[in-house]
Amino acid sequence: MNGRDTVLRSIRGALSDVPRSGTPDAVPAPPGSGADHAGPDVVGLFAERAADYRATVVRVPEGEAAAAVARALARAGARSLVVPPGFPEDLLPPGDWARLADVPPLSIGQLDAADAVVTTAAGAIAVTGTVVLDSGPGQGRRALTLLPDQHVCVVRSSQIAGDVPEALGRLDPLRPLTLVSGPSATSDIELERVEGVHGPRTLDIVVIEDLSLCGRLGAR
Repeated sequence: MNGRDTVLRSIRGALSDVPRSGTPDAVPAPPGSGADHAGPDVVGLFAERAADYRATVVRVPEGEAAAAVARALARAGARSLVVPPGFPEDLLPPGDWARLADVPPLSIGQLDAADAVVTTAAGAIAVTGTVVLDSGPGQGRRALTLLPDQHVCVVRSSQIAGDVPEALGRLDPLRPLTLVSGPSATSDIELERVEGVHGPRTLDIVVIEDLSLCGRLGAR
């Protein structure tokens, strides 16, 4: 018996008394535990935690999102912009950008030469400062957010879940999920932080405020 068989046997033993119709939601939470520990202002917590990972986060009303995207691109000096299929036209930044559509798919060289990519998100997690991508409309294939030097991600405040369990409960488990916490970073043998080795050096997150949530989520 190998290690895999040992692990699977342990799992089967642990699940032996669980009905086949049982689901994770049917298991009661331990006394005193909450669904999450994010607190009432999940948008504020998300912005704080994402900034801890050196992402730049701005919160704007609906009509100012495109201008916020433009400002983020200008800060990084971007001129060429990859736009995934399905990205909302009203969120595209005004200005004289070299717009690169990924239809047909751009080559690795074209993506690597692009200054930035702009996407939407499938969701976000407040306690970890994470945005979640699932290759849906407006997000594109995973390579689009790995090769350009800057990633500008547009997230609606209503998409921000307090904690990981809540976020996973909103997502489709059959889709390919990519969790992004800050710009790409690694450390060398002397623990010197180096950004941009495995992905974008710059992550800008534009949070569109859902006015219906403002009272519950706290002031901007």
